[in-house]
Amino acid sequence: MLSTFAAPDGTTLAYRALGGGTPLVCLPGGPMRDSAYLGDLGGLGAHRTLVIPDQRGTGRSGMPTDTSSYRCDRLVSDVEALREHLELDRLDLLGHSAGANVALQYATRHPERVGRLALVTPSTRAVGLAATATLRQEVTRVRAGEPWFPAAAAALDSLVAGRSTADTWRDIAPFFYGRWDAAARAHQAAETGQRNQEAAQIFGADGAFDPPAARTALAEHSGPVLLLAGELDLGAPPGLVAQLGGLVPGSQLVVQPGAGHYPWLDDAEAFRTTLAAFLG
Repeated sequence: MLSTFAAPDGTTLAYRALGGGTPLVCLPGGPMRDSAYLGDLGGLGAHRTLVIPDQRGTGRSGMPTDTSSYRCDRLVSDVEALREHLELDRLDLLGHSAGANVALQYATRHPERVGRLALVTPSTRAVGLAATATLRQEVTRVRAGEPWFPAAAAALDSLVAGRSTADTWRDIAPFFYGRWDAAARAHQAAETGQRNQEAAQIFGADGAFDPPAARTALAEHSGPVLLLAGELDLGAPPGLVAQLGGLVPGSQLVVQPGAGHYPWLDDAEAFRTTLAAFLG
């Protein structure tokens, strides 16, 4: 079911509601990618009502008048407006990839409004963490036997060296999926048409993140936190997600075997089982 609500600046924002049970607000990544790429999160709606918003300027949400509102910290106000629209005292939140930065900043600004917090293959820019070459090599070298590996590895080397071309991101795409099969190829091919490139550039602009504030808030966070990493994920290597876990006392780290950046695609049952156990 598609519904809409108004952001504080008047922008009309859209969201899908799937499944049944207690709402789980699912923030998409990209950054600034149409939430359609999340699909039904591997059938997670069997356990919760998934409330999946399209961020401003993406999918079926409206375009803001002020494009600086695409900045990550500014998106927090949209999440709070969604909470008020849903008439919920507290939100259970799932943030995927770049959406984890929005979720982390929401938890920083509105800690009393956060129930359970699930961060799936999370970006860690909000807390000032970045993946090292060593962490990325841990997930790429185990795939050396894959037929696509030579081209993908060469493209990754070019990207690291600053010699990327228009084809580089396409060539390294297999590193983001546990299986580079037809479903993965179709999922990746849809990305270009789903991402608002202008908004993605503004998402991480100067002032978008305040790592000291986020780290302080996480250290004081008392609610349940799940960190789900993909064993083979180049985007959020398990070692990086473990570092994030070190900032959140009592958090639970799960590394899904054989999964990449989109673990619900690689093994929907394993993904559902992990999330259902955490969500209760």
